[in-house]
Amino acid sequence: MKKTFQLHVEGKHPDRLLEAIKHEIRKYIKRERRRDLPEGADFWDFDCKFGVTEEAAEVVHMATIIERIDAVVADKGTQFYVELLAKGGVRAIRPAGEHQDIHGLHEDDDLDEIND
Repeated sequence: MKKTFQLHVEGKHPDRLLEAIKHEIRKYIKRERRRDLPEGADFWDFDCKFGVTEEAAEVVHMATIIERIDAVVADKGTQFYVELLAKGGVRAIRPAGEHQDIHGLHEDDDLDEIND
């Protein structure tokens, strides 16, 4: 998807138009994720660009697209450009011995003192 979205369209309420744009982007991502994965890929990854114009677009993380749209709306922008290109992604294997901190606790939290 490579598209420039207009935020002010004659005869359409700006809030409804904004929600329709966000819905279209989310719908595109869901549609792409339903496709069959390419050989050797574990998941669908996306190359994303966002900017006020196509020429000013910069590479961003997919999770920040909606936040950036909201920022353009807050700055009273009239349009923005979004580029989402699906590609197959491969999960990286964690080295043995490296654990995931699922609780957000760190070594310097002094939790040992609490358990004593």
